Amino acid sequence: MSPLKRDRLLPWAALVTVWILWGSTYLGIRYAIETIPPLLSAGARFLTAGLLMFAFVGPRHARGAQRPTWRQLRSATIIGGLLLVGGNGLVSLGEQHLDSGLAALIVATVPVWMVLINALVTRTRISGSVLLALVLGTVGIGVLVGGPGGDVHVGAVVMILIACVLWAAGSVYARTAPLPRHPLVVASLEMITAGIVLIVVAGLRGEFGRVVVGDISGASWFGMAWLVFAGSIVAFSAYMYVNSALPNDTVATYAYVNPVIAVLLGAVIARESVGPNVYLGGAIIVVSVAIIVGGRFRKGRSPHTPSSTASSTASSTASTTSPAAGSATPAPAREQVPGTEPATQRPARPARY
Repeated sequence: MSPLKRDRLLPWAALVTVWILWGSTYLGIRYAIETIPPLLSAGARFLTAGLLMFAFVGPRHARGAQRPTWRQLRSATIIGGLLLVGGNGLVSLGEQHLDSGLAALIVATVPVWMVLINALVTRTRISGSVLLALVLGTVGIGVLVGGPGGDVHVGAVVMILIACVLWAAGSVYARTAPLPRHPLVVASLEMITAGIVLIVVAGLRGEFGRVVVGDISGASWFGMAWLVFAGSIVAFSAYMYVNSALPNDTVATYAYVNPVIAVLLGAVIARESVGPNVYLGGAIIVVSVAIIVGGRFRKGRSPHTPSSTASSTASSTASTTSPAAGSATPAPAREQVPGTEPATQRPARPARY
């Protein structure tokens, strides 16, 4: 293969990697929590992934950049708490009672919550398209919950919806928070702090007393290893590369593809039941996400220009990646959120968290 052809194919191979690996994290969580308590597994995952990532990128970053300030560390801790402790932690708890594919479809509503929270924070009006997306997303979740048999755990659905709101809040906060310039440094700090908090909370919940290392199944060990290396390190690194090499609208396809991958993997590998309500509800949710993400490119930069490079997006690490993915992904800094219109009667209120 010629170098030119390889250079053309490499970004697409990386994008497919992001699709598959981030879509597979929901199934990875399901297997990990079979014999490892949910918050303990999430904490161990993020602490391990964060330390490995920081060990790799930290020394390189230190040679040419200032050390993170206490203010930056505080911001990374807040973001990690909202995204990974609140977002991923609640998803891990919810997946004790829900199929992984169902959880992924609910998490797909995160972009809708991001727009709503941003509108509340900045006092901007919400457009009709966003209201439509909100209605469709709500209807889609209702279809999922109201499926045949009525055996969907409503409490778990509510738990994952709260995870979506916390993830969206952390994403909005990250847009203006002071953070180190290197995105991998930010991601590693967020994972380390979140991992420590999750492990502490797991201890308070008595999860240490419910796990015996010798009783942990091979599937759980594999799920943990998959989440650490494939979901948190490889997929995030691939996303960083894709984000600098392909057009914005192409990169954003992971928002549609990930839940589909999650449903397929859950059905094929874990034999999760996929009824008509999952197909219909999932399709409605994906349409609602398409309205939000599509509006981003109609209102923002041209979809034919490459996404921001890693260095230019580092100050805004969180975007619409899912809580299960386990790494905060970069978004263009301080751009207008799609679907909101500037208020004309009063000035926008600065974000305060």
